[in-house]
Amino acid sequence: MKTHLLRGVASLTALILAGCAVGPDFQRPAAPGVGQYTPGTPLAQTASANVPGGGAQRIQNGRDIPGDWWRVFKSDTLNRLVAEALKANPDIQSAQATLRQAQENVAAGQGALFPTVSGSTSGTREQSNSTGATATGGTRTVTSVYNVYNASVDVSYDLDVWGGTRRNIESLQATADYERFQLEASYLTIASNVVTAAIQEASLRAQIAATEEIIRTERSFLGILQQQFALGGISQADVAAQQATVAQDEALLPPLQKQLAQQRNQLAVYLGRFPSEISGDDFELKSLTLPADLPLSLPSQLVEQRPDIRSSESQLHSASAKIGVAIANMLPQITLSASYGSSASSFGDLFSPGTVAWNIAGKVVQTIFDGGTLLSDKRAAEAGFDIAAAQYRSTVLSAFQDVADALHAIQYDADTLKAQLAAEQAAQRSLNIARSQYQAGATTYTTVLTAQTALLNARISRIQAQAARLSDTAALYQALGGGWWNRSDVPTDRKQPTPSLPD
Repeated sequence: MKTHLLRGVASLTALILAGCAVGPDFQRPAAPGVGQYTPGTPLAQTASANVPGGGAQRIQNGRDIPGDWWRVFKSDTLNRLVAEALKANPDIQSAQATLRQAQENVAAGQGALFPTVSGSTSGTREQSNSTGATATGGTRTVTSVYNVYNASVDVSYDLDVWGGTRRNIESLQATADYERFQLEASYLTIASNVVTAAIQEASLRAQIAATEEIIRTERSFLGILQQQFALGGISQADVAAQQATVAQDEALLPPLQKQLAQQRNQLAVYLGRFPSEISGDDFELKSLTLPADLPLSLPSQLVEQRPDIRSSESQLHSASAKIGVAIANMLPQITLSASYGSSASSFGDLFSPGTVAWNIAGKVVQTIFDGGTLLSDKRAAEAGFDIAAAQYRSTVLSAFQDVADALHAIQYDADTLKAQLAAEQAAQRSLNIARSQYQAGATTYTTVLTAQTALLNARISRIQAQAARLSDTAALYQALGGGWWNRSDVPTDRKQPTPSLPD
């Protein structure tokens, strides 16, 4: 029996010294084994169109992404507004505060690895009564009034034999990592929102300008028709039809102007301003450059670069550590405590010989019956890990979908712009011919009206296609993670190694 006890003590001591922690040791999920984002032959270069923002874009596989990726649009105004949004946006400020909170929780959790030392002192004035016999055989009450002073230092230490405390710290650190990557996601989202808002504003301004130009042309043609009517060359119906067309196209302006005003309000909020504080800084399509070269991270690198994937991975890590916490709670809990103090009738006599008292104690607590609570806690932690694992896989799949969607958009929106430009040019030629033929009496006015409507629709569609190509570029940078690892304010231990460039 003695031999078994010694062996048990030796094993327990070795376990403590080894720093063992029960529960699974977290292993980062392996990167997906897929070699490309889209099926078939990967996109190498897009179509081009002879219009501003219509150049061909080349895909550069394996190229790294700059931390300030929005500078590829070569707009000083855009660069300035993105920088302002990253400093002033309240969502980012909230994410920063949440990260600080999580880091302080880690520091608080680490305190459990150390003994708790507390000191106390007290002073009381007490009265006691005692009854004694008198010389005559009677009784008398003796009242004593005295002071009692106490001072002590207490030490308590919970031995982390099974690593439950360390697993809890591990979980807290994983939560802090989650908040760190949530902050990176906030940076990326706000930057992308500002870029997208600028592109949308530029598109709306171009649509308004195109509509106003067509209205001016239609009014000019209306003047010609009114002159012909005055000379008896055409009927009143033709003049009325053109007036109706001008009025219909003028009715298109207020909705576009409303969208532009709302877009400006949204941009102000992204910048941390009130809508009334936004002024100037107008965006035009011609002020934004479509980059000719686009980076494309290797699929194996995407899981390192996407903040949402890294956040989901941190949640998986936290869930893994919580299993260890639950297992440790099922095992014996060992607490050591000690106290050293003194009690005296005067403050000056504290800790003098004869007033000192001390104790050292050890306690082992093992739950014998709890109705299955601890076992259920462990099973719940294991289920939580399974939930986090499924959510991680879902996040990875969505990330790959985002990149694939962006690549398809870049390809097909380039084709769309090329086709829309051809349609606009054809509609312009058709309108010119229809007007000439109508003035020569060779066609009806219905043909002119149809051609005018076709030109307006084609021009608006071409402008939207131009803006879509810019938005697709921003979407690709966002889908690839936005290059946060190349920002100077990111701690080195949180950075992703720079991907190698292709030969």
